[in-house]
Amino acid sequence: MTSLNLLDMYRSIIALPSISSTESSWDQSNEQVIRLLADWFSQLGFAVEVTELPDLPGKFNLLATRGEGDGGLLLAGHTDTVPFDPGRWTKDPFKLTEEGNRLYGLGTIDMKGFFAFIVEALKDLDLSKLTKPIRILATADEETTMAGARAIASAMAIKPDYAVIGEPTGLVPVMMHKGHMSEAIRITGKSGHSSDPANGVNALEIMHQVMGRLLDLQRQLKENYGNHHFKVPQPTLNLGHINGGDSPNRICACCELHFDMRPIPGVGPDELLGLLHHALEPIKEQYPKALELTHLHEPIPPYGTDPDGELVKAAESISGNKAEAVNYCTEAPFINQLGCQTIVLGPGHIAQAHQPDEYLDLSFVKPTVDVLQQLVNRFCLTK
Repeated sequence: MTSLNLLDMYRSIIALPSISSTESSWDQSNEQVIRLLADWFSQLGFAVEVTELPDLPGKFNLLATRGEGDGGLLLAGHTDTVPFDPGRWTKDPFKLTEEGNRLYGLGTIDMKGFFAFIVEALKDLDLSKLTKPIRILATADEETTMAGARAIASAMAIKPDYAVIGEPTGLVPVMMHKGHMSEAIRITGKSGHSSDPANGVNALEIMHQVMGRLLDLQRQLKENYGNHHFKVPQPTLNLGHINGGDSPNRICACCELHFDMRPIPGVGPDELLGLLHHALEPIKEQYPKALELTHLHEPIPPYGTDPDGELVKAAESISGNKAEAVNYCTEAPFINQLGCQTIVLGPGHIAQAHQPDEYLDLSFVKPTVDVLQQLVNRFCLTK
């Protein structure tokens, strides 16, 4: 293991495709990545447990542990990537390319590369002197269902004191973020000839009323709720996609709208769903059984940890960066359910994530290794 350097590890893990997608033509198993990580951490003396997710064949979590008992530090990340647009990438997404002080490849910052940083940091530490356990968690399907993190939270089999999720934050500790809800409203009307609109029920016209109610709710959220930690303080509602009708001379029988909402700490998915149902109630009463509201995926709750907690203060001191809140979401709310203080902190910038020619700037290498080593020393190696 000690003969492997960071570039070798990066090259190996980027070469293993592990795309997760709701489109079956893109979706892939993450097993090869998990087996590679199992080998890396086994060579470092970790006890490794690989678990296939229930009802998701080919999707695996890995938990590697060194040390005994509860507490200690959990370093976590996901092993899947988003799909890629081959027409917009100028590099091979599955071949690590070093160019202009950058490492290009799919997953370099979001976020398979983080596991190479963990190994690079740990291999030079004397882990025989652990006073608290250190654990490594590698999950499946963060980019879609977050099924891997949900499974860990549901099992409650580990109880770390602290957790660091290595998403690309520019090494700025993130101590709070919004959640995410993707919802669909389907209106079912009655088709008919457009020459006599009274002989049908126009789903587009009903959806027009729905959109008006949603925009009213959007304004209410802005006026009544807010969290000063966020650049966009309120829970947001965005109309994202609409489809309906088939011909200008037919009464539209079906229309579907997709939209998202982003909960904030203190205003979670359940409360937002209650407000949403209340906003739509007049339309349900006017058109019984015409409106159906469904999740496009299970809601992801918001996340927050104590900004004055020991982990946040330690991460601020070690990284030299003040902790902040962000609008995107991660697995943090599920890891937080383990009862630990949780932050998001990793190399690279979120602006490069989900983009063609994703890259890690090599200026992050030494600072990231230093930060990880200091966190392990602080929470696992000192009495």
